[in-house]
Amino acid sequence: MAYRIQTVVDCTDPHTLADWWAETLGWVVEPSDPDFIRRMVDEGRATEEDTTVHNGVLVWRIGAAITPEDQVGSPTRTRVLFQVVPEPKTVKNRVHWDVHADGTDIDELRTQLEGRGATYVASHDQGPYGWHVMQDPEGNEFCITT
Repeated sequence: MAYRIQTVVDCTDPHTLADWWAETLGWVVEPSDPDFIRRMVDEGRATEEDTTVHNGVLVWRIGAAITPEDQVGSPTRTRVLFQVVPEPKTVKNRVHWDVHADGTDIDELRTQLEGRGATYVASHDQGPYGWHVMQDPEGNEFCITT
């Protein structure tokens, strides 16, 4: 039997980081259901402290997810969940993403991402492949590659 997975990123501000990654990948933040959230609070299944308002919309405080736009709502969607954790990032990631530039010059992409809050770490190459190691606004490592 094969299993589906989602990638989960621990962070301090899941909604802002989800926005950043959605824009970076050309994906979308999964829509919130404020009526459902309000109903859960009204029924005592959640508290006001479990919620927050982000970009004018009631959302769950603890997390936000992104997915390719054409997969929104699909039970088999590719999904990245950003979840709040109390401690800051302190060590190098053991897992990271490679973002394939798909024809975009990686130096130009690096500059664009730095302008949006990413940090450049280093550049490497191996044979015909080159990549820049970067960090997102919360310090999570990723690579942009040709």
